[in-house]
Amino acid sequence: MARTIAKDHEEKRQAILKTAAAFFAKHGFDRASMGKLAEACGVSKALIYHYYPSKDALLFDILDTYLTALAEVVEEAAGTKESAAQARLRNVIRAVLLAYRDSDAEHKVQLDALSSLPEEDQRHLRALQRRMVAVMSDCIRAVAPERFSERPELVVPVTMSVFGMLNWFYLWHKPGGAVDRDAYADIVTDLVLGGLPALCSGDPEAG
Repeated sequence: MARTIAKDHEEKRQAILKTAAAFFAKHGFDRASMGKLAEACGVSKALIYHYYPSKDALLFDILDTYLTALAEVVEEAAGTKESAAQARLRNVIRAVLLAYRDSDAEHKVQLDALSSLPEEDQRHLRALQRRMVAVMSDCIRAVAPERFSERPELVVPVTMSVFGMLNWFYLWHKPGGAVDRDAYADIVTDLVLGGLPALCSGDPEAG
């Protein structure tokens, strides 16, 4: 007879994921024990193992849940290719930053611990990352298609530079400070839009 799923199963799972992400981010995935994690969650170790057979399975679910939602947000923000290119890029950059909000722990765990997982799990998660990179690359290329057609090798480094500016925002940002996420999204977008003409032309004086 199939085991009945408790009504609050998903609620408990989400609570475990959120607490585990913060725990792994603070203590490090490799050093974190399931026993200490159970204490942090306020549940028994047996209950953690009821949901996840291993620490790797828990980490995978944290990252799969986080990256799947992030990829969907980014793809929705990109809209259609008929949208104005600059507005489309601005929407995607803002969507990434806003999606990162309240997910600093998940983001840090992604950066620090994804490579700890088995290769098959890594491939799945990196495919989700590539979905986001592909959207951002498409938006960046659309801003200056003629220039990038002449220098296509610049698309990847420009794209990863944008993610670099976004990915490390959580390290220095102070909530309630002079620059909030919306303002920073505009700063990053304006830096990209202002710098692309000079970059793609190879002329530092171009504008």
